[in-house]
Amino acid sequence: MGHLKEPYIKFILYIAVIVLVNIVGLTLFFRADLTRNQIFSLSEASKEAVATLSEPLSVKVFFSKNLPAPHNNTERYLRDLLEEYAARAGRLFNYSFYNVSSEEGDLSSRADENREMARSYGISPIQIRIMENDEIKFKNAFMGLVIIHGDLIEKINAVTSTDGLEYQLTTTIQKLNNKVSALLRVKDTIQAKLYLSSSLYTIAPLIGLDNLPELAQTVKDTIADINARSRGILAFEHTDISDRQALDRIAEKHDIMALSWPAIAEENISAGQGAAALVLEYKDQSASLPLITAMELPIIGTTYQMADPVALKEEITGIMEKMIGINQDIGFLANHGTHTLGPDQTAMMQGQQGAGMQVFNNLLSDRYNIKQIPLAEQEIPEGLNCLIIAKPTEPFSDYELFQIDQALMQGTNIAFFGDAFQEIMPRGGMGMPQYIPIDTGLEKLLAHYGISLTPAYVLDKSAYKHQPREGGEQVIYFAPLLKEKSINNTPEFMHNIKGLIAMQASPVELVKDNIDDSRVTATRLLHTSEESWLMQGSINLNPMFISPPESTEELRAYDLAYILEGTFTSYFKDKPIPRKEVGDTDTMASEDQADARIDEDDPAGNDPTGKEIQPDESGSAIPPGLVAENRLKETSSPVKIFILGCSQMLQDNMLDPGGKTTNATFILNTIDHLNGRDDIAALRSKQQTLNPLDPTTPFMRGLIKSFTIAGLPVLVILFGLGVWAVRNAKKKKIAKIFNS
Repeated sequence: MGHLKEPYIKFILYIAVIVLVNIVGLTLFFRADLTRNQIFSLSEASKEAVATLSEPLSVKVFFSKNLPAPHNNTERYLRDLLEEYAARAGRLFNYSFYNVSSEEGDLSSRADENREMARSYGISPIQIRIMENDEIKFKNAFMGLVIIHGDLIEKINAVTSTDGLEYQLTTTIQKLNNKVSALLRVKDTIQAKLYLSSSLYTIAPLIGLDNLPELAQTVKDTIADINARSRGILAFEHTDISDRQALDRIAEKHDIMALSWPAIAEENISAGQGAAALVLEYKDQSASLPLITAMELPIIGTTYQMADPVALKEEITGIMEKMIGINQDIGFLANHGTHTLGPDQTAMMQGQQGAGMQVFNNLLSDRYNIKQIPLAEQEIPEGLNCLIIAKPTEPFSDYELFQIDQALMQGTNIAFFGDAFQEIMPRGGMGMPQYIPIDTGLEKLLAHYGISLTPAYVLDKSAYKHQPREGGEQVIYFAPLLKEKSINNTPEFMHNIKGLIAMQASPVELVKDNIDDSRVTATRLLHTSEESWLMQGSINLNPMFISPPESTEELRAYDLAYILEGTFTSYFKDKPIPRKEVGDTDTMASEDQADARIDEDDPAGNDPTGKEIQPDESGSAIPPGLVAENRLKETSSPVKIFILGCSQMLQDNMLDPGGKTTNATFILNTIDHLNGRDDIAALRSKQQTLNPLDPTTPFMRGLIKSFTIAGLPVLVILFGLGVWAVRNAKKKKIAKIFNS
């Protein structure tokens, strides 16, 4: 009887052990992320962002239920990711998922409330495509979230993919942290001045703006809403301005569009003028937002629209954040013929592609406050982490080169995106462009530091392939396709970048005689394939006239990008220090430097001839011909110089607005590295999914194909014969034992 009970007792014990193990697993568990780039684990930047929270942070997720793939996987990934954040942050981080799907009974009413809550945060449903009963249908679904930190709110309206989701969340959390710190630092308020002419009310119905009289209250409510979440930083003021002279002064000062109209007798309306705009002023900064816009529509003609309150709120918030400086400053050289950060309007009017960098500007502005520096009018501010120079084409004066040199000596990293040639289009846009070698004077500065651009374009057999409409394939040899072997993935900010496309790239060479290996480290980042050659002298980039050289001896790899890091010597060491004359439009190097020069000549403030210096009309005692002496710092602190011989990689046609392509990742990671943000660069690199296969020769491909077709069956047969031989030997051995 005891023997019969024993199996049942064991079975009950096994069941108990399994239950206990599962109970323990609910509280004590671990996960192992075996992916190559640890895409399912939090990056160090994410851990740091939530570990340094000083106030509670809440995430409210509004995600429709029962969504088809891949959106259901996105929701699952989002839940896991938020759980990881919560585990790292502790009690200051919490998240909630709100049901926004229509159901029966009480749940339906609760879902309606949640949908209304989502809309109050500015989250609206988006349209997704689904497959049902072998038919493609469209469905509206909520797939957004808001992050609330104190009184501050940031939203992500559409979470449609897992790619880059951690980067979005972490950078948004960092932005909220920075914003809290910036608001605490602000002592003065931002003046929000509404210029709205009541005279516009008389013509409002005629131009389709019946609700114009309510605009002032709408703007006031919007400002109050922003103040409730931004510690009351905005001071609102409404000015009814209808006087022509006053209107002209305000319009000219703030670049406001003024409306004017003739008398309309049949409507009993007198001639008049007015304006509707919101001006934000903070210290020496100002920005204006039009509240009425005019649009030219075909057939219909001119139509007028009032500002949308939701869009207006976002625009005001964006300007406010820029003014108080929630992001780190980054310098951009804004003259000397460099690329423009906006669209190239001149080229667009001529029907050309242009050299605009609006996408680059938008991507960079998410992380940095871009300070445009017109070097001829303004000095490079001290304490700047990085200065971007994008294809200058006009000569620099020695004084301007001195400013760049001394900024580097003071610790400002330099990012130089260069080109060997300036493209000059013929008049009327007809004919082939001319390519003029660029010589700005900056070249001698870079050569002194140990790097130079070769006056040529690199052509590569490994290049982008264009497929014309008429069919076929055309290789664009001046657009090198940089594959994994051409990219140095050793630096942390270069991890996981497997492929890039360059365009009209110039080779970069080290000037080894000018590099002190004990003080400066030069790291090559990019180079072309071994099947590259140069186009020099006469430049013609018509693909129809470009073909590889017949001799393979002319083919070799060329370097495209380097980063130099270390301690540099000033170009102006042991040279005369440039001086800048002080005139009506010029500014002195610094007031204390000018004062030092005056004191040196005569502490009493007289000029060297003994005559008393007379003040000018502005009240300042500046004698004619006075020059400002400059102090020289001969050796830099540890600093970096990045140089890429392909300025076109910054242009709109080479970057995607979402910043997810490898080109965008490479550019943004480089800028982050120069600003000491390698953790963000590593986080951004995780979103890269490009993982191309290593190229193989035709012989190797044939060998692999033959093995998969014939080799595997042969191996199975051999394995079977081996098993049969082993069994046969075992049988013989057993038979021998019993026969003996």
